[in-house]
Amino acid sequence: MPRIGLGTWQSPPNDIKRAVKAAIDAGYRHIDTAYAYDNEAAIGEALQEVFAEGKIRREDLFITTKLWNTFHHPEHVREGLEYSLHQLKLSYVDLYLVHSPIAWKYQPPPSQGIPGDDDPVSFQQTWHAMEELVDRGLTKAIGVSNVGGTMLWDILTYARIPPAMNQIELHPFCPQTELVQYCLRIGIQVTAFSPLGSFGTRAAAADATQNVLLEDPVVRAIAAKHHQTPAQVCLRWAYQREGGRICVIPKSTRPEHIRGNLAMRDWALDESDICQLGSRPFHRILNPESLYGIPVFH
Repeated sequence: MPRIGLGTWQSPPNDIKRAVKAAIDAGYRHIDTAYAYDNEAAIGEALQEVFAEGKIRREDLFITTKLWNTFHHPEHVREGLEYSLHQLKLSYVDLYLVHSPIAWKYQPPPSQGIPGDDDPVSFQQTWHAMEELVDRGLTKAIGVSNVGGTMLWDILTYARIPPAMNQIELHPFCPQTELVQYCLRIGIQVTAFSPLGSFGTRAAAADATQNVLLEDPVVRAIAAKHHQTPAQVCLRWAYQREGGRICVIPKSTRPEHIRGNLAMRDWALDESDICQLGSRPFHRILNPESLYGIPVFH
């Protein structure tokens, strides 16, 4: 899969349609979305337009979307993906992730359910239903998001098709080194969401006075040293780590930023930069306890 993609969380439909087109024109071949982002329909319209214009073929793009919490019950897993496929106007996706390890009671689409209205369904049941999606050709690969090492170990004890990906928060304030290295050691690819240390709105932020990564003095000093922007430094840090085996999906709707994010492939950080950036004070942006009422990471 392409190691840099366009993140689309909290991108309004009108903005994301233009952003997807701009990203494809700039050379992106990986688009990351989700049922919960409520913009799959606009992304589908953009994709159909670029296909019709002959700019690119479906098989040249890598599309990721995600199973939302309300579809964890085995009888609803396929419905969750088929709804997303209908919105995206596609017959398959390249990667389908379980967005969260937390199951909520079923609500028909387009509802996103009721936070805290938990459904007593095991992840093993959900995973076996995910495997059936691969068998049916609705997705080429399956994976997880926001999952730690212990849960990954457990999944591998029963998975017929192991997770291809774990999408996690990853930036210099939240390097998650042990989890990243464990994933790679057992053959699970890692994608960094929020690689710029921003979660958009602060409804799910770890605290209301979160540090701003792009204003961090170490980040800015390294940016000045390499004549790059702080954003490019943060993206390059994730992109270059672990021998260049991490994917990044920065979000932007501005064409100049979309192009600039892609340009971080054209230069490199020093090893001392990598170490310095990875030693910043730990600060997680996502706080699932505020979303789910469950201490997912503890």
